[in-house]
Amino acid sequence: MSDTTPDEDGQASAALRDISEVAAVEVVTTAAVHLMSAAAVKCGLAEDAAAGGHRDLGEARVLISSLAGLVTAAAPDIGDTHARALRDGLRSLQLAFREASEHPDPLGQGPGERLTGPVS
Repeated sequence: MSDTTPDEDGQASAALRDISEVAAVEVVTTAAVHLMSAAAVKCGLAEDAAAGGHRDLGEARVLISSLAGLVTAAAPDIGDTHARALRDGLRSLQLAFREASEHPDPLGQGPGERLTGPVS
């Protein structure tokens, strides 16, 4: 016997159909945008983020490094136009992180730089 109701089964089926219609490049870019948005907030780039206590460079480091991994891995498959936009966003976040740090990492050792190379 199923632990879900018929309504829940229908919703799951609809969600599966919906995601099956989405191109892989859209899934990748959507995930990247979520990582970028979260990293921007954690870097203190959002309005009142630093003042509101949302800035957390440790968390930002994890998000930016994860974004670098996703962009680096996906770039050959998603095409130059999409990859370039994601790389630009990633680079902006890496620079913002460096600027927000009281003691910036040495070149090449900032978040994601082992994957992207030094960012200055």
